[in-house]
Amino acid sequence: MNSPSVLIVDDHVDSGVICAEAFKVAGFTAEVVHSTEKALARLARITPDVVVLDLCLPRVAGTEVLRQIRADERLSNAFIIVASADPLFAEKLLSQVDLVLVKPVGFGQLRALAERLSGAASAGS
Repeated sequence: MNSPSVLIVDDHVDSGVICAEAFKVAGFTAEVVHSTEKALARLARITPDVVVLDLCLPRVAGTEVLRQIRADERLSNAFIIVASADPLFAEKLLSQVDLVLVKPVGFGQLRALAERLSGAASAGS
């Protein structure tokens, strides 16, 4: 049985590391990318179970990554989590994502979420 996977898209290195570690504790394989361009390149080659997406990315907004995820049939079953320090902006995307997290998000909160998602991913396999 393969471990569930998560792709974390966050331009803040520390936030990405904390998120990745929380998901790893829950049994996920985790990968972090720090730009929209790298996210789109990885998503063209992988099909993660979960995507954690920061909305405020340099040069191209995270909403472009979200748009491309939703347009890609391969990613239709991915659980999409938007993480943003701007709750009003994130709220506008509720119909397009599975969950919104308002930053800052603590390690314990991320670990608990990852554990719930890991259980759901295991039940679905």
